[in-house]
Amino acid sequence: MSIDYQSLAVKGVQALSPYQPGKPIDELARELGLNPDGIIKLASNENPLGPSPKALAAVREALDELCRYPDGNGFELKQALSARFAVKPSQITLGNGSNDVLEVITRCFADSSSEVVFSQYAFAVYPLVTQAIGAKGVSVPAKDYGHDLDAMVEAITDRTKLVFVANPNNPTGTVHGAEAIESFLDRIPARVLVVLDEAYCEYLQGEGYVDGLSLLERYPNLIVTRTFSKAWGLASLRAGYSVSSPEIANILNRVRQPFNVDTLALAAATAVLGDEEYLQRSCEVNAQGMKQLESSFGEMGLEYIPSAGNFIAVDVGERAPEINQSLLEQGVIVRPIAGYGMPRHLRVSIGLPEENARFVEALSHALGTLPETESGRGV
Repeated sequence: MSIDYQSLAVKGVQALSPYQPGKPIDELARELGLNPDGIIKLASNENPLGPSPKALAAVREALDELCRYPDGNGFELKQALSARFAVKPSQITLGNGSNDVLEVITRCFADSSSEVVFSQYAFAVYPLVTQAIGAKGVSVPAKDYGHDLDAMVEAITDRTKLVFVANPNNPTGTVHGAEAIESFLDRIPARVLVVLDEAYCEYLQGEGYVDGLSLLERYPNLIVTRTFSKAWGLASLRAGYSVSSPEIANILNRVRQPFNVDTLALAAATAVLGDEEYLQRSCEVNAQGMKQLESSFGEMGLEYIPSAGNFIAVDVGERAPEINQSLLEQGVIVRPIAGYGMPRHLRVSIGLPEENARFVEALSHALGTLPETESGRGV
């Protein structure tokens, strides 16, 4: 007897498609018969510097403990976060990357009777976890590729339980300043939780940007999520966290899986918080690389979305799939974002100067070799 196992899944899961991460280097090498040493990956917003020396040393020291379960409470990491950001350990919830925390939040506070509000062109995990638990996702049309905060306030109903705001936003890189975020929070009902996703906050430079952690005392319905995967260079180890009121954190920690952050991740994350030189260098390389790509796009006549993250979305036109394929054949991996409703754009992570130059050269080649369309230049 044949069984349709998909029909056995809960309704919200039945219609889901798996999350598609950036293509790994080894996979591209296998597919196209390329030398993996000659491939560059600018698809997943990773830190091009490699891991911090302090993080590597901490991982090596922790290797002898692989036979032991990790500290399920993450005491040392919570102490380090508490010291750095002047928050209480009781406010912190640790996660297997911030994705894990986002899912835990949704599972704790929303169900099939709930609505969850997020922006068009926002991080794909928000609608994914919303649908998985059977809640109704309310996608608010974007404004200039970013969050329309006024419209998001208007979208709140009696059924709304959560509002997700990515600041800076992925995949567009748009950002709202402190005044806009505070005005937004002032208009949110106290019964509605706001998740301020600050995965890329370390890259914010200059005045006027918001530090979500500084708002927690004024807005008890606020949850701030952050990650060690980007500026801190620990994407492979999966470590993230949220900071909220102790009351909310207590609820989250009831659902958080035990040992969800492993020993190596705990050690590396704790160590890297003390490597200020590494963080500063990461931000400097990112700022320089962003200018490098923006200048190159300007010279090629390509429009792009100004970004406050460690990536940039560039409009390459209607032939974006062909352009992306040409880049892959040249050993350059970037991220198509048609799945975000942006079929003309490619999202490019900021790499080292030589990696950025390699991408620009490959993109120029792709644009120059594609057949022309009605709009010209293959774009």
